[in-house]
Amino acid sequence: MMNSASDNTTRRYWPLGQLIACRMREFAREPEAWIWTYGFPIIVTVALGVAFRNQPATQIVVDIVDNPQASATQEALTLKPDSLQHFKAEIFSQEQTQLRLRTGKTDVVVTAAESNSASPHYEYRFDPTRPQSVLARNAVDDRLQRAAGRRDPAQVDSVAVDEPGGRYIDFLVPGLLGVNLLGGGLWGVGFVTVEMRLRKLLKRFLATPMKKWQFLIAVMSSRFVFSVAQALILLVFARYVFGVPNRGSVIALGFLILIGSIMFFGIGLLLASRVKTQDAIFGLMNLVQIPMWVLSGIFFSSDRFPDAIQPFIKLLPLTPLINSLRAVMLEGASLVSQATAIGIMAAWAIICFAVALRIFRWQ
Repeated sequence: MMNSASDNTTRRYWPLGQLIACRMREFAREPEAWIWTYGFPIIVTVALGVAFRNQPATQIVVDIVDNPQASATQEALTLKPDSLQHFKAEIFSQEQTQLRLRTGKTDVVVTAAESNSASPHYEYRFDPTRPQSVLARNAVDDRLQRAAGRRDPAQVDSVAVDEPGGRYIDFLVPGLLGVNLLGGGLWGVGFVTVEMRLRKLLKRFLATPMKKWQFLIAVMSSRFVFSVAQALILLVFARYVFGVPNRGSVIALGFLILIGSIMFFGIGLLLASRVKTQDAIFGLMNLVQIPMWVLSGIFFSSDRFPDAIQPFIKLLPLTPLINSLRAVMLEGASLVSQATAIGIMAAWAIICFAVALRIFRWQ
């Protein structure tokens, strides 16, 4: 009888299990946590999916400087619209066109100048630092040259491709999934740990028969349950609302979510190991998050940055995760092909958790 009672007591007060259950109950009782964890990613996905939805034609805004040739130029741009691009051409004064180009309200400014020859003469003003402005200049020139009688020596066929996997929303969802895992690790583990220290909960845990590693594992494990649910909700929503595909293995995708979660949990614990104020943890989290938000390719490819900083970008924790998620979801890549990225993420997870375990303080 004594042994049975002792076993029941041991199971009842198993530190790791009790801590996991405690964290999950605490999360379940916070409605705002549910909104930020599960509602906010869906709202962001909907907003960006609608903002960058596929449109049947690309509209190019063209300003034409008001002069005697302006009406003929406007007619040449708008008379024969095609299926690939549409020109919104309007006539303004010289001063208005300069202001509109400077403030980004137009893509290109056209001035039809008088010419002594039979061929018309056009001047284009555009912003070479804006890709849309450069493309607009080339498209306008092509349309006006054709209107003036130019004929291409080669016959070409244009085929517009619009299929799941090649749209911006397909590119975007893996980035949002990665940044959600990042937020779960830093906010769901790092900030929560500091908050428990401020509320003197960690000091009370110190007096219990519990080891440091048990506490850290419990915090990570409880958060992992919600991170997996968050990832599944985002992926299912993107699949059935926007048709975002997963061309790779479900097991490969799940493994990347697992290792990405563990990596950011380790980083969150490391940041919270000794911090004693909210201001300090906010500063540390911003120091870690902001470079990855900007450089790791959430909303556009990280390859756009100069080659000189590419080695640094590739070593950021979020970069290999997002690149691997995109490779699996959009290209059907295997885990073996992502071995280098997985190795980088595993190194981040092991080092951060080992250092956090060593320097962690209860108070």
